Amino acid sequence: MLIKKAADIHSSEITDKKLYVNRRSFMQLAAAAGMGVMAGERLDAAVVTAAPHGKKLAGIKKSALSHTAEPPATWVALTTFNNYYEFGVDKGDPAVHAGSLKPEPWSIVVDGECNKKATYTLDDLLKGQALEERIYRHRCVEAWSMIIPWVGIPLASLIKRFEPTSKAKFIKFTTLADPKQMPGVKSDVLTWPYVEGLRMDEAMHPLTILAVGLYDEVLPKQNGAPLRLVVPWKYGFKGAKSIVRISFVEKQPVGSWELQNSSWYGFYSNVNPTVSRQRWDQTTEQRIGEFTKRRTQMYNGYGDQVASLYAGLDLNKNY
Repeated sequence: MLIKKAADIHSSEITDKKLYVNRRSFMQLAAAAGMGVMAGERLDAAVVTAAPHGKKLAGIKKSALSHTAEPPATWVALTTFNNYYEFGVDKGDPAVHAGSLKPEPWSIVVDGECNKKATYTLDDLLKGQALEERIYRHRCVEAWSMIIPWVGIPLASLIKRFEPTSKAKFIKFTTLADPKQMPGVKSDVLTWPYVEGLRMDEAMHPLTILAVGLYDEVLPKQNGAPLRLVVPWKYGFKGAKSIVRISFVEKQPVGSWELQNSSWYGFYSNVNPTVSRQRWDQTTEQRIGEFTKRRTQMYNGYGDQVASLYAGLDLNKNY
């Protein structure tokens, strides 16, 4: 099968890395901790460990837009249970393979329908920008979710800086696809490089950020270092990682997952539990670190802030 569904592993319960050295130990740990291991899940001998702690980010302010009713996921959960197909299709693959990524130095090309076309370093983009901590819900199509303490900057502030023209109706994000650093791009599971897009008003919304960190530290490699998109009311695959190009375009871009299967992965990809076109049941979700499921909220619980963006749009057709 082209797309693999990873196990609903409760990474927050992961303890000593020695327990992961072989299949038997993994299965024993799963049984003891009550973790779900799906039939057919690839359980190899790779040791899955949390990312090392990185450089502390200074001058971070708390954002009033944070969702703080629930505690964030642990560092272990956030850095060992990831979707990042450039490093493999299983949830533990990024933690195992992302060490080869070189996030420094880093440059981002800005082009298309804007007045400030240029190649910027990451420091160029962050200069003069106030870093904010945004505690957001993260919802994946496979029916798992997390609470994540992102550190980033509002995308709208950069958009204004790049001075898009009246022709700029959408923003296209292109990510790194280097087979020397990313073993997963040698596979044909997706068309590389990974591409995603937003409508201009979605990109300008105050909730949309470019993240550069987690838990007040630089973004770990397996989480999309050094720069990734975060759109909290959409499914997680809309969050392009390791961005190398930002393009202002007139026509709606086709994302990598939409290209792979447009009947499952639409352009908008708003969290909508009433749409049943996806392969996975969207009506419930399981928070990483919990053992019970909860009802999925429309727009991932951000409806009060973003529903107006889609007034008059048929969300059964435009999913």
